[in-house]
This record gives sequence, structure tokens and C-alpha cells, in this order.
Amino acid sequence: MTTIQKLDRRSFLKTGAAAAGGLVLGFYLPENHSLEAQNALGKLNAYVQIGADDMITLYIHKAEMEQGTVTSLSMLLAEELECDWKKIRTEFPGVDPVAFGPMQGVFGSMSVRTSWEPLRKAGATAAEMLVQAAAQKWNVPKSQCRAENNSIVNINTKERLSYGSLAEAASKLPVPQYEVALKDPSQFKLVGKSQKRMDTPAKVSGKTIFGIDMKVPGMLYATLLRCPVFGGKVKSFDAAKTKAVPGVKQVVQISNGIAVLAENTWAAMEGRKALAVEWDEGPRATTTSASIRKVFADLAEKPGAVARKEGDVAAALASTPRKIEAVYEVPYLSHAPMEPLNAVAHVRPDGADVWSGMQIQSVARETAARIAGLPAEKVQIHTVYLGGGFGRRGGADFIGEAVEISKVAGVPVKLQWTRDDDLQHDTYRPASYTKFTSALDDKGMPTVWNARVVCPSFAGLRNGVDRTGVEGIAEIRYSIPNILVEYHPPDVGIPVSYWRSVGYSHNTFFTEGFLDELAFAAKQDPVEFRRRLLAKAPRMLGVLELAAEKAGWGKPLAAGRHRGIAVVDNLGSFNAQVAEISIDKGKVRVHRVVCAVDCGHVVNPAIVVQQIESGIVYGLSAALRGEITIDRGRVQQTNFNNYEPLRMDEMPVIETHIVPSTNPPGGIGEASTPAIAPAVTNAIFSATGKRIRRLPIKPEDLV
Repeated sequence: MTTIQKLDRRSFLKTGAAAAGGLVLGFYLPENHSLEAQNALGKLNAYVQIGADDMITLYIHKAEMEQGTVTSLSMLLAEELECDWKKIRTEFPGVDPVAFGPMQGVFGSMSVRTSWEPLRKAGATAAEMLVQAAAQKWNVPKSQCRAENNSIVNINTKERLSYGSLAEAASKLPVPQYEVALKDPSQFKLVGKSQKRMDTPAKVSGKTIFGIDMKVPGMLYATLLRCPVFGGKVKSFDAAKTKAVPGVKQVVQISNGIAVLAENTWAAMEGRKALAVEWDEGPRATTTSASIRKVFADLAEKPGAVARKEGDVAAALASTPRKIEAVYEVPYLSHAPMEPLNAVAHVRPDGADVWSGMQIQSVARETAARIAGLPAEKVQIHTVYLGGGFGRRGGADFIGEAVEISKVAGVPVKLQWTRDDDLQHDTYRPASYTKFTSALDDKGMPTVWNARVVCPSFAGLRNGVDRTGVEGIAEIRYSIPNILVEYHPPDVGIPVSYWRSVGYSHNTFFTEGFLDELAFAAKQDPVEFRRRLLAKAPRMLGVLELAAEKAGWGKPLAAGRHRGIAVVDNLGSFNAQVAEISIDKGKVRVHRVVCAVDCGHVVNPAIVVQQIESGIVYGLSAALRGEITIDRGRVQQTNFNNYEPLRMDEMPVIETHIVPSTNPPGGIGEASTPAIAPAVTNAIFSATGKRIRRLPIKPEDLV
């Protein structure tokens, strides 16, 4: 999929003249309809300021949640602007639909891939205007000047003028009405080369402000007691003991529960413990994981909405001598970011301010305005750094709670979730259940790809199908002549939303596990089997072959070691992973993961490696231990003791091999999460002869 749309001259806007004595450029990407499948509004805006002090500020209307966005986007700008890397800094601006379009934020790993051209063009255009300003000052032809290291150089005289000294003059020039030339990638000095992250020093020193660090004058600290049952509400409560807790100032009821406001977070939490509440638990009080699974299994026996149909599956199945069937399933998962959710809100009669780490600022402002009862333009959103998001901070429920508490209490409020709150009141990665049927011809090649998917919907239905529920199954790149993918969206009352790599997070486990089953039934090597099916998908084939080569596929392993492979394309990138495992005393140990990735043009290879490793550990934690279970309408997991991530001493060695590419950049923050689970479970089959069709992997699955 092409994810970058070319800019035309008329779309390139200069907004504002001089600001802070410098040059300010705005740039705008028109609607990109190719992104609609990912629920993105394809307008991109950002602003660059060249100050009279020679500092260059890039205003990033996205978010930094530890994926390296501020560094990568700054590199794109600096590459074409020819600026001093040490003089660039970044800020997160407020919400401005006029400047930034109706959807301000980041999701779907789109920061770099939607900024690749516009940020480079902004840098090149700013450099061109600075060259023109210098040429006018020296009264020489523009061709006698060039941009170099934050200065314009007179080629003949070797004189230099700093960007800061030229910024105001440049701001008075018209934006060029011709296409400013961009560098050929062979000329890149920064892009494509590993650079240290700009945000690391401030984070190491503790200077970086995350949402959990925010304080404003007159602020009270709040915790919120929510009904433990999904859909339940307060029937009555007694706050007498809570008000007796030292430091507690107010107890207020809002639509989602009872808030305790105090002088500090500890007092607020202690006050919450003392609340006496009677709940109306509602109709979900009898819901269990087993009852949910039965709903899913029953639906999988019925025809669903058609997500993809090619050929004649029924006829092919009726005539085949070899039919293979399997059911795959996964549980609900929590996001569990390192920094629990939080938000600071100050609602006044004439306006409101919100401070938080959030992924989609425009959604946050819309939610805050609605709950505060204010026009959107009266609500100011202040973005700070995020201690992990993984899709959770794309929602605005926690923003809405903070705004409502501040409105009712009449004071600025900092709402802090605990780890228990995060796990028990999340918007979860959906549980999913898929029934597969396939057939093999006399050469051992699959002739049918039939999948009936049961997965709760959260991104909306089109013709009865939520594409997030079937992505990775319906869009397979394997050449199979007869394809039928059907979909059911069960409504079981558990709130669900985006989770790192979205539908691919479970559907790649389903698809790549079942592909391995077909390879075994065909008595073929798993890599060779996939190779034959990927003849028309060269980039996916490329990562498959590279990962197999680097992992030594087919070569002997040490005693007790086994390999498995999986491959996926998602969010504009392709990656294959080979997992090397052993099993001892009912426990699987992943020793080594070899990952080949083709993510198009690479901005910062070091960040690509970081994100590959991050995605693998996230997906591996889910595969080995991740499970949210429901009993009596309640989530049973409460903290990392029973929702345990991978520990440091359990981390495999990860080798990342990046495929050189001139394709447009793909997403990298979610690219490696999906393939690790099937790579591991396929290795387990190699070791034990047992298929893992349900996650997480249990000890009983290994014997």
C-alpha cells in the first residue's frame, strides 16, 4: 500500500509572517484516501520556526510515547534544511483544526510514514527562502549561495550568514511557487544513519515531564472508584469514613463512579479504600470467560458477513480428497503501559485546560469540551510525554473523567489511575476465535482458505465487517485460489479498542499457525511451503528468505533446541521472525529471535532496531502469559503479579536485519509484535508435535 501522497505547490502554505523574530512555515498534506482503511484522516500539518536566536523549533502535532518520534521527525526536517543537529528542538502544540486538520494525533504507526515527504519539503523550502534572503542581502545571484550547517554560504567569498540573522528577512519572502528539489537519498547525511535520540538526556536526568509529573496551582489529587462489573453503576454510598482520612478534601460522584479528592495521591487512595459503596452491578454480573467463549464458538458455526470472497470455496471443498480444519483463539489483553493513566484538568465557566500524555489530541479536546459543556475552542489541550501507550491512550475516557471531576468539584484536579485500575478498567484487545478450513491438491498446495472469524468490533462496521477484526486473515498475500473469510461481531459487554498491531496481533498467530499445519499436512518444509505461496509477494518473500538465511534455517541446532518461523505484513512494513526455543520442565524458553524487516526507507536504523525489540518483547509477553479473564463480570487480574510481562532475564537475544529499500516508509512501532507468537508456537510443534491453537501458552501444552 502506498501511504504517502505527493504534495502539490498549491497545498504548500505559508502561514504567518514573522514570529518571535523568525521564519515560520506551515505545511499541509491533502487528504490521503489510501489511509481510510486504518481509520485515519490523512491530513498532516506541522510548523517549523527558525528563531532569531538561531534555534530551530519543530512543532510536532503527534505524540512521543517512547517510539522515537521526536528524533525521527527532526531528522527529516534537518536533512533538507541543512541545519545544525544540535540546534533543533521540538514542542507539542495545542489543538488547532485550522492549522493541523480535524484529526490531530498519532496512531497506526503513522508518524514517519505520513511525514516523510512534507517534513523534507518543509526543510527544503525553508532553506530555499533563506538562500534567497542571503542573496538579496549580498546582492548576488541565488546560485552563488548554498545552505550549510545552519548558515548560508557565499560560494565565491566564503562569507556566512546564520539562519537566525536571515530568518526575519526570509519570513517576508513569498513561498516559492516552483517545486523545490529534494535530495536524492544518496545525498543524505542524517537520514538512513543511526542517530542518538534527542529525548534521552532529559529523560535520564528526570527533566522530561510526563503526565504523572504534572502539577498546576491549586490542584487536588483524585482517585476514582468505579464499579468492578462492566456496565454497573453506583446505587448508594457512604463517605463518612473517607472524609475522616487525613488529607481528604472532597468526595464527589460523577457518571462513572465516586471520586476522592485530597492533598496528595496517597491520601486520595486511602480515602478511596474507606468508601462504603453499594453497586447496581447490572446485567453483566454473571458474565464469565467461559460464557463469552461459548458465544464465540456458537457464532463460529454460522455463516457471517463476507469480508473477502474469491473463487468457489464450497465447490473446492466438496471435491477435495484432503480437508484440514482447526480452531484458533486468543483471550482479552490489557495494554499495561509502564505509566498508569492520568490527566490534569481545570474546568472554569469560561474555559478549560487539560494536561496529559495522549495519542489523539483532537479526540481528547472533543471529549473534554462535551463533558465540560464548552465550545471546543474554549478547551486547551497540553500534550506531555507518554510513558507508553500501545493504543490505550488513543481513547479519552480518562480525560473525560478528569474533566468531569474538575467540573463537579470546582477545582483543578489531577486524576491518577493505579495499576489495578489500568488492568481492571481497560479498553482491551479483543478476544477472538477463528475456525479455519482448507484443502490441499495432489501437489500438496492449498486450494482453499476458509476462515470464520468471531471478534468484537470497535472500529465500526462496513457491510457487516470490522476490518480490524479480520486484518491479517482477509488480506493474506499467499496465493490461494479459493478464499472465503466471514466475520461475526459478538457483543458481550467487554470494552475493547486498539492494541499494539491491532487485528494482526491475534490474526497473525492464527494465520501463521494454520499455515504451518498445512505445510506439515503437505509434508513440506515450512519455509519452502511459504516460499512457493509468496511468488507474487516479493517484499514478503524477501524477509522470509532473509530471516531463514540469517537464522541458519535447515542447519543443525544444539540438542534440545528447535526453530519456528512466521511472516507478516502490516502497516506498510514486512517482517519475518525465526524463534529458537527449548522446553524444560513444562516451561518454554525463547533463546534467540532472528527478525528480518522491510519497512521501506529507514530514517534512523537505531530506532528501527529498538522498535523491533520492543514489539517482540511485547508480543512474547502476551504469548507466554498475557490473559485477561472474567468472572462474575469482573476482571480477575489486578497487577503484574498475575498479569506478568517478560522479565529481563527471560529476554531472548534478538538479531534485527533491515532490508535496504527505496519504498515509502512503513510503520515500525507495531511491525514486530504479531509474528513472535506463531514463530514460538511453530517451534513448539517442532519440539513436541503438539499444536498450540490457544494463547497464552500453558505448561500442559508442552508435554
